Amino acid sequence: MHFNDTTDSLSVTLARTIDGIQGETVTLRQLMSAIGEQGLLLLCALATLPFLIPVSIPGVSTVFGAAIVLLSVAITLNRMPWLPAKILDRELDAKKLLPALRKGVSIVSRLDAWVRPRALSMTAGRMTAINGCVLVFGGILLMAPFGLIPFSNTAPAVGILLLTIGMIQRDGVFVLLGYLGTVLTVVYFSALLYAAFWAGGALLG
Repeated sequence: MHFNDTTDSLSVTLARTIDGIQGETVTLRQLMSAIGEQGLLLLCALATLPFLIPVSIPGVSTVFGAAIVLLSVAITLNRMPWLPAKILDRELDAKKLLPALRKGVSIVSRLDAWVRPRALSMTAGRMTAINGCVLVFGGILLMAPFGLIPFSNTAPAVGILLLTIGMIQRDGVFVLLGYLGTVLTVVYFSALLYAAFWAGGALLG
């Protein structure tokens, strides 16, 4: 499978994709159709956008988190993705989702000036599979059941977004930043679990 590069900035490409969505509801299948040949990585980047802002949209975490995991598996194995109809056709409220996506694009646009091809060895060859594995892990973190905890969705989404930006636009520095974001997410979640066990022990003790 070939992952197409894009000459446009990521924010421009994402905004163009979002502007093509119409209707009161939107499905992952529609998003994939709108993206077309731009590729799996672009869809992964798009799926992180709702988590960059403090807005809760029913069903988004499950649908987009699962999509990121399955798309990342396809990237890792260099295969076309398989997504179940339950994920592809789950209807999401467009009135809530599209504004969140557009706000996410405005955040991404601030990174455009910093992105450029560099450290190319981090975005080619064997590193594609390794990066895909990190994306899979990030998607799993995104689906972790910490919905009421601040930044529990935002933290893994940032790591995934930085990594996909780096892979799409051949910027190895952003790939490394994505790795760092994922590591910091693990540290954050570990601290949450430790605090929960400590609090539980204190209550029982």
